Amino acid sequence: MPLNLAGGAISALLCLSLTATLLSVVTAEDPYRFFEWNVTYGDIYPLGVRQKGILINGQFPGPDIHSVTNDNLIINVFNSLDEPFLISWNGIQQRHNSFQDGVYGTTCPIPPGRNLTYILQVKDQIGSLYYFPSLAFHKAAGGFGGIRILSRPRIPVPFPDPAGDFTVLIGDWYKSNHTDLKAHLDRGKKLPFPDGILINGRGPNQFSLTFEQGKTYRLRISNVGLQHSLNFRIQNHKMKLVEVEGTHTLQTTYSSLDVHVGQSYSVLVTADQPGHDYYIVVSSRFSTPILTTPGILHYSGAGGQVSGPPPGGPTIQIDWSLNQARSIRTNLTASGPRPNPQGSYHYGLIPLAKTYILASSAGQVSGKQRYGVNSVSFIPADTPLKLADYYKIEGVFRVGSISDWPTGGGLYLDTSVLGADYRAFVEIVFQNDEDIVQSWHLDGYQFFVVGMDGGKWTAASRNGYNLRDAVARSTTQVYPFSWTAIHVSLDNVGMWNLRTEFWARQYLGQQLYLRVYTTSTSIRDEYPIPRNARLCGRASGRRTRP
Repeated sequence: MPLNLAGGAISALLCLSLTATLLSVVTAEDPYRFFEWNVTYGDIYPLGVRQKGILINGQFPGPDIHSVTNDNLIINVFNSLDEPFLISWNGIQQRHNSFQDGVYGTTCPIPPGRNLTYILQVKDQIGSLYYFPSLAFHKAAGGFGGIRILSRPRIPVPFPDPAGDFTVLIGDWYKSNHTDLKAHLDRGKKLPFPDGILINGRGPNQFSLTFEQGKTYRLRISNVGLQHSLNFRIQNHKMKLVEVEGTHTLQTTYSSLDVHVGQSYSVLVTADQPGHDYYIVVSSRFSTPILTTPGILHYSGAGGQVSGPPPGGPTIQIDWSLNQARSIRTNLTASGPRPNPQGSYHYGLIPLAKTYILASSAGQVSGKQRYGVNSVSFIPADTPLKLADYYKIEGVFRVGSISDWPTGGGLYLDTSVLGADYRAFVEIVFQNDEDIVQSWHLDGYQFFVVGMDGGKWTAASRNGYNLRDAVARSTTQVYPFSWTAIHVSLDNVGMWNLRTEFWARQYLGQQLYLRVYTTSTSIRDEYPIPRNARLCGRASGRRTRP
């Protein structure tokens, strides 16, 4: 929880002392919010059997982070587990500061019994995001929670304040402990089918919300699961989409919403039905069998119970989902984190400096299941890549160890790092030649999802791009035997993880790092290494900075 500065003067002074060392890096006049988290194991029973969960301050899921645009978040994480641990911040852009990203390519793990203080600034950001544990297979045990970034008071928001604001974390789940799932993958096996779906850490018929008749509420829905796309719906209620991962959208109304792995959406729901209980339903998409978890929407003061089965939703229909995805567009006249309209950035008029085509693949390497991108299955180096880059340690990674385009060869192991120039405006095409829906995330950035369609991408595919009001986000889906194209301005120097959100595939190599590089040493382009940065691997024993 945030520290109470009035009631905890000593803790506050310690935090302020730490903050004082950072004023050359972050904007001094922006507010600070202090959090102290203790990460522990604990027994959880989300699907009716005991499991070893990962708790933050005793909570599963972890506590929400509430913040406002440009806030500085000082989050002191104590690792009380018996293994190294890191938290990453899905969607927080870490402007000029990839050292804080919390993945192994950028940040040394927190040893058991030790702590790390993350110093984050939600610079020029708004919206609904989440955090999660990034190492090993910890994500299958918990350790995740919601992040909400509110607009500053004088920045107009394109809808009235809701009567309530709820985080809704959905995801597929296994009854097995995360250590057993990791061991299964380490043996070179594929994961079995999940056992169920959780809503805010609870199984079927365990989650509920209470609305008052006639009032409108905001739901911030994030898919924090391991692999499955999920459909979210509320019986007899419409959902008005208002925000996607930090972008205010056209306010389109949906009866149900596909939320692919790693994605976040904000919807407004009005309690405009007769006063009794209604089903909240989350079900798996594109799977056999279909997993379903119902919850309850309760009208305050009403006594009627739900009756009958939960309402059905879309199941395996690809076109339905594709058409919905294409309908999600940016609200050009609304403000984002700044007062100017979101449409004032005319991304469609910027010439492309480079095109990357990234094709996913699956196969065997030395008799074990692996996954890759452009034939390279990622293996972690002995030193975080960002530290090796900062200290100019040779032999840790090689820029260009993965091709810009598919090679067509078989899978092989390497520490894949793709080179990119600072301030270049580039196109990335995700090519999916498999029969599953995939989901891709880029740390450090929002990108414009300009197109998606079936078949192989070609240069002619650009004729169908949306170059006017494509949604800007950080996670996008790619449908089976299809492609998705994004445009992104590489204005954030650093070492950035580009990964599948299918967590077993990520763990077994379907990821890479995008090194956005400049020769400049100005603090305006990249912040120096944090003074409190942990050093490990070949960076051990070196100094951070005076």
